[in-house]
Amino acid sequence: MSESAAPRRSIAEAVLSVGVLLLGIATAVGTSMLPSEGGYARIGPNVMPGVAATGLILLGIWLLYEVASGGWRTMPPQDAEARGEHVFHRAAFVWVSIGLFAHMALIDTGGFVLAGATLFACVARGFGSPRFARDLAIGFIMALAVFMFFVLLLTVSLPAGWLAPLFRLAGIE
Repeated sequence: MSESAAPRRSIAEAVLSVGVLLLGIATAVGTSMLPSEGGYARIGPNVMPGVAATGLILLGIWLLYEVASGGWRTMPPQDAEARGEHVFHRAAFVWVSIGLFAHMALIDTGGFVLAGATLFACVARGFGSPRFARDLAIGFIMALAVFMFFVLLLTVSLPAGWLAPLFRLAGIE
């Protein structure tokens, strides 16, 4: 048998396949500890985790079969450019990450509207917008509209934060 006809073996593929199988087994064990009694719909809290566990176990078995029979087939090329992927933009990643962390930090103290406006402006900057103040204003208007929809129409309480005195003056909350 020539070297090119020999089955390709990959430790990484085998480890990942076993990992998926073990994750499925661990999920099944955890699911077995959940109550099975159903409520109104007669479906207990163990149904969806059980479906996920079954899927993971089947996927792990299939991946192990693929590894044992010559390696995963139709693997994409290792070169990112050959796969058609774009270049990683570190600045965009940093701006979106800043927006997410700022949102998490502001949601309780600053409130939903300010946190949402900050997130919008940072994500817009990450996508290349040079106008941070404009994006902050657009984000504020959009977050305020969402806040009003939830608070006034759906009667869902969202954190008002630093804008609470203004909302109280306007009769909102």
